[in-house]
Amino acid sequence: MNTPPFWKSKKLTEMNREEWESLCDGCGKCCLNKLEDEDTGEIFFTSVVCDLIDLKTCRCTRYAERTRLVPDCVDIKSERFVQYDWLPSTCAYRLIAEGRDLPSWHPLISGRRESVHAAGVSIRSYAIRESESSDLLEHIIEWLT
Repeated sequence: MNTPPFWKSKKLTEMNREEWESLCDGCGKCCLNKLEDEDTGEIFFTSVVCDLIDLKTCRCTRYAERTRLVPDCVDIKSERFVQYDWLPSTCAYRLIAEGRDLPSWHPLISGRRESVHAAGVSIRSYAIRESESSDLLEHIIEWLT
């Protein structure tokens, strides 16, 4: 009998730290600056990313201390969100919360960390650092996925 993978058999709240962290595909989209329309609550992503991100790996260079260094950095695991719809549509946490499966390019499926970049899903090709931008409104982006 085949045991289903943990992301198909557990809720996000039931996952241990290792399982939780392995869901991150390394796209870097959660580290992009976002703007919220005060009237509608709509979230707009920008191409401007936190200065702590390594633009080649799309991973935080100071992950363990990020919430101390960047006060508005959100630690999704510690917040125990119920709604994940503010995350990108490709985000594994959002997909799992919505009862959907992981895409074929996700490292847990492909077995390769680079698959997220090869699929063009990461921020590697377009992100700019906060320190290089002065107006977030000029950098609002839309994704096709």
